[in-house]
Amino acid sequence: MKCKVQGGARAAPSSGADVMAGSPGPAGKERVRGLEAERQSLVALLDLIRTKPPVTRLDLERLSGMGRAVVMDRLSTLTQANLIDESGYGRSVGGRAPRLVRFRAEAGRLLVANIDRYTLGVGLADLTGQLVFEHYEDTDLAAGPLAVFKRLDALFAWALEQERGGDLWGIALGVPDAVETRPGEARLSLQSLDILPAWSGLVSLTKIVDRLKAPVWVRSSMQMATMGEAGAPGQDRKSELLYVELGSEISAGLISGGRLNRGALGVAGQVGHVFTGSDNHLVCRCGNTGCLETLAGGGAIAHEGLLAAQDGRSRMLAETLSQSGGITVADIGAASQLGDAFSAELLARCGLMIGTMLATLTNAVNPGTIVIGGEVAQTGDILLASIRKGIYRHSHPLATRDLRIVRSGMGRSAGLAGAALVAVEEIFDPRFIDGWMTAGSPLRHPDVIGLFEDVGAALAATKPTAPGPPPKPNGAGRRAGQTSP
Repeated sequence: MKCKVQGGARAAPSSGADVMAGSPGPAGKERVRGLEAERQSLVALLDLIRTKPPVTRLDLERLSGMGRAVVMDRLSTLTQANLIDESGYGRSVGGRAPRLVRFRAEAGRLLVANIDRYTLGVGLADLTGQLVFEHYEDTDLAAGPLAVFKRLDALFAWALEQERGGDLWGIALGVPDAVETRPGEARLSLQSLDILPAWSGLVSLTKIVDRLKAPVWVRSSMQMATMGEAGAPGQDRKSELLYVELGSEISAGLISGGRLNRGALGVAGQVGHVFTGSDNHLVCRCGNTGCLETLAGGGAIAHEGLLAAQDGRSRMLAETLSQSGGITVADIGAASQLGDAFSAELLARCGLMIGTMLATLTNAVNPGTIVIGGEVAQTGDILLASIRKGIYRHSHPLATRDLRIVRSGMGRSAGLAGAALVAVEEIFDPRFIDGWMTAGSPLRHPDVIGLFEDVGAALAATKPTAPGPPPKPNGAGRRAGQTSP
């Protein structure tokens, strides 16, 4: 910006009354309003450039409604911050070809990771949230957070070597459970790294932050996948979207008004714990009985299939059991497509229960699209048809008139794609960008610098102290054989 308050200086009050009141006078207030308007126009112009293909300055004037002088001034600030490039040219319409204003997505890099129950995914993205590299491998959460984060740290180092580019601007991490947001807690703080009760940030994520010197934003893997599905090709990110993941657990994420709805404490979407009725006495992992997960979750479906294979209700599953020694959700899906009556009936019943639950959400939030993902969703059309049946049967007609119910097309890429979008949204959030815009990098934001300092101090406090010199004898000394009191 060309208009700045240097060194914390303020405009002088215009009267003694203003000084006595401790507030700026009319000139000072006018100056503050001018700086705020300048900041807002700068953020708005950058948002236009980030979200559109390269455009001319004339296009920016038209799209933003700002005058030519204002646009030129803001573009000068963005050029100094190394956020835009004007070296390209557009098509000539009779005169000199106009210059194109392009967002420099390569100015920084984003590290993204997603940890779910069975898979660890790591990737790199540019500043538009576009993945340029991704890698997946099996993981075992039973090994504990230290082993998982040690592997994550090694994969981060390896990923940074695969694609050279700008500085690392941030890290976004999806973890396999709800991540609580404490009321009043800073968005970037040492407390925000304590992501899960059993995954202490001081022994895992904190060390990664200290080594890579980049801020970290943490969400549940479910919420990351929801963001990824909202940003999928052909999907309108501003539409109301409900993503439902059907795995061992059943959870959901909601995009409303283009924003992820995390709830008051960040744990929205625990739909697998919806009560299914007093006849269900199965104890859920949450400690309650009657939860939907205990009847229609992936673990429950696989268990029902195993029992049917053992007691002879399904000949096809019995043959699978004898060959592989176990029954999976995929086995039940394959059997249903090959005509196994038990498997088809089981998936239809579970789909109807899930659809009935989703009808409640459909009536409550009126989504435009419901995306069904997860391993259970890959079992075939029988489950999806039953989910649709449950939704349409129990929803208000207007709520389902234009509703799209589709199977996820992104698969496991949704988590990493969503993590990249989360990092982009946080970095370019108007409340955050104001602290680093003129410095040219979010790494120079006061909150980020404070985070690094707190992380360094916390790690220093956890290191064992070196043994000091032996204590000196007191002035009187002790005789041979005398013991301490």
